Amino acid sequence: MTAAAFHLDDNDPRHSIPADLAPCRDCLRELFDPADRRHRYPFISCADCGPRAAIAERVPGDRDHATTARFVLCPACAGEYTDPDSRRRRCPSLGCPDCGPRLSWHGTETGDPLATAVRALRRGGIVAVKGVAGYQLLCVADREEPVRALRLAKGRPAKPFAVLVADLAAARRSAIVPPEAALLLYSPRRPTVLLRRGAEDGFAVAVAPDLPEIGLTLPQSPLQHLLLAELGRPLVLTAGRREGQGAITEEEIAVRELGPRCAGVLSHDLPIALGQDDSVLRLVRRRPMLLRRGRGHTPEPLPLPYLAPEPVLALGSRTDHTVCLGLGESAVLGPHHGALEAMPPFTALHRSAELLCHQFGVAPKVFAHDLHPRHPSTLHALRRPSARRIAVQHHHAHLAATAAEHRVRAPFLGLAYDEIGLGDDGTLWGGELLLCDYTGYRRLGRFGHAPLPGGPSAVRHPAQMALGYLTGSEALGSARPSMPLTKNFLSRFPPGRLAAVRRMVRERPGPVTSSVARLFDAVASLLGIRDENGYPGEAMLHLEHAAARYGRAPALPWRLVRREELHVVDPVPTLRAVLAQAQHCPRGEVAARFHSTVAEVSAAMLAKAARRTGVWRICLSGSVFQNRLLTETLLDLLAEGGYQACVGSLAPVNDGGLSYGQAVVASARLAAE
Repeated sequence: MTAAAFHLDDNDPRHSIPADLAPCRDCLRELFDPADRRHRYPFISCADCGPRAAIAERVPGDRDHATTARFVLCPACAGEYTDPDSRRRRCPSLGCPDCGPRLSWHGTETGDPLATAVRALRRGGIVAVKGVAGYQLLCVADREEPVRALRLAKGRPAKPFAVLVADLAAARRSAIVPPEAALLLYSPRRPTVLLRRGAEDGFAVAVAPDLPEIGLTLPQSPLQHLLLAELGRPLVLTAGRREGQGAITEEEIAVRELGPRCAGVLSHDLPIALGQDDSVLRLVRRRPMLLRRGRGHTPEPLPLPYLAPEPVLALGSRTDHTVCLGLGESAVLGPHHGALEAMPPFTALHRSAELLCHQFGVAPKVFAHDLHPRHPSTLHALRRPSARRIAVQHHHAHLAATAAEHRVRAPFLGLAYDEIGLGDDGTLWGGELLLCDYTGYRRLGRFGHAPLPGGPSAVRHPAQMALGYLTGSEALGSARPSMPLTKNFLSRFPPGRLAAVRRMVRERPGPVTSSVARLFDAVASLLGIRDENGYPGEAMLHLEHAAARYGRAPALPWRLVRREELHVVDPVPTLRAVLAQAQHCPRGEVAARFHSTVAEVSAAMLAKAARRTGVWRICLSGSVFQNRLLTETLLDLLAEGGYQACVGSLAPVNDGGLSYGQAVVASARLAAE
């Protein structure tokens, strides 16, 4: 097939699948109108709203290729479907109580499914509900016991939950909602938006322990509108899936796996073709930044800077896993699955890849994967013996994703501040300055190396990482640095653990890393904010929130040195200052000064690289740039210096956008041949 056969165009229904959209005003008016024939019908929709991607079995996304095709329209609905003046003309999700999907209840009680679910929630129970794109777990958000029970049922001890509220008025009672956030909350995409909590939000403490932000979302479906109208109170909303799995979409699996953990399962008989989680975003410089691209956005296409001469399947990362199809001049990013370690990685990866390829009717023979030879994406690509495999370095993929989304003309400078990924020198990168085009890169700078005591387990233990920095940092001066270890810090290690970690650093230091994420972890531990990561990024998140109240504070000491043709950020002066300041300053103030330091030294490193290369276009990517305080401070500094800088918005800067960057690089290399 030619590349043109795979061209995706948002305005061409033959080649695209629209995203799922929340009920429109007209459908909501009918939903609550006792005189309307669709009064209280949980699947009401029209040509302007309703499930689209969730029910599309393949392109084009019309009714003939949707899971609704198995429902035979009644005469009244059939008339609307063909009437050129009806707002339901050719609506793929069209139906009514006489011919459309119906609710069902699976539990010990009997009766009307919706009323039974409402009673269970009101009593403090957990209910599994079949949402637009997968089963979700719900409980009331204003009582501690149900939320704590949900944490046990979900196996999620600390990671914050999202809250479903009825309308914007309820959102404003719970959080500070700037105008830009109100537009996002009320948009048909219905993302979860991270907002600063109000003085008295009324939510249980267990919803988002120790965090000043809360994730709020408005109803995504008629069923959620009905649940909230009956209950009159907010609901905790979380995916029913386990980490690393795709969304649960089949009733049999939901009843078997979720039923024992719930008061019951509220289901229905409309099959889900594409399961996915809700989209999550936050505002950065008053603009949306997607942290998870899901329902409401997937599978809308993203741009490719070079026409892919044949389909490319990019296989993503180990964490925040997604796959991506490069098709002609566009790319389709698949659903988010979380961490692949939580289950046999090939299962989730294979299922996601097969589903996306089936929906778009392609069988790619070109696979893009990570540079690491033992990475799940690499191993999956190796299982395709007749395929062409294109290895893409982790941080080049991050920067290519941001550049492609913003249609940046190459070459460009990029800062990739991230977790850890294999670099082409054999070390673990994550604090890189690269000069890029879409086919390759040259490394111009990095952060100083530190050991990972205990190897990958150091990611879960910021205190170990802090000790690695304090006792094993790269010697960038005349001698290996030494830093005082305070009694407060040392006392947080269990008996025997301190000596064991020191021994690891001295005798078996393991790999070294330049990861900025690990540096943030170390500072979070040194300040006594978090010594363990109960979920990915926990320490960094709490460090950011501790700093947020102080804003852009004066920077701590920093040093930028030249080593082996690279600009290298020496973390030792900054860490010494963190230890000294922590003795007499509030830890939030020190955290804020650390954020300013990273932004200031980054701007200085970019300025040197720009003068050296003559390139002034700058892209920021990697999970650390989810940090609003750091990102806004750095963008402000770059704007003051006259640079053109951008950060990922529609493609997540975390590993959820990595497969998109892999598809961008692979397509560019194919086009260059």
